[in-house]
Amino acid sequence: MTDSNEDLLRILISTDNHLGVWEKDEDRKHDSFRAFEEVLQLAVEKDVDMLLLGGDLFHDNKPSRSTVIRAVELLSKYCLGDRPIRFRVISDQKQNFVSGLVNFANPNLNIGLPVFTIHGNHDDPAGQDNLSAVDLLSSCSLVNYLAKW
Repeated sequence: MTDSNEDLLRILISTDNHLGVWEKDEDRKHDSFRAFEEVLQLAVEKDVDMLLLGGDLFHDNKPSRSTVIRAVELLSKYCLGDRPIRFRVISDQKQNFVSGLVNFANPNLNIGLPVFTIHGNHDDPAGQDNLSAVDLLSSCSLVNYLAKW
């Protein structure tokens, strides 16, 4: 991005990725991961400031370990790095983010592509502790989980 675009915020939006949707179908089990990787590649290629995921990153609220591991691997590959973050979050982070702090504000992390997400109706929190696979990604500081309800 050039200096003349310093006030421009570039956002890529993706929704309903449904990772793991056909994991038991030998012919289609990789499709959702390939599509999600295309989104991440596009985000890096187009030098976006953030990726906004609009829910249903996972197809199930209890995805298989294999699905979660593949999601972690993809997010790590494309989102970790030394690229400077060109915007600030000015809202009350403790109120708006599950972790209480955006991942790129943590001095112990190198986030090159911030990802902001909400859960959807397929990967919604459940159970006694009201957790989902998105909580796992947030606890690993790979995504910024917004507005958990």
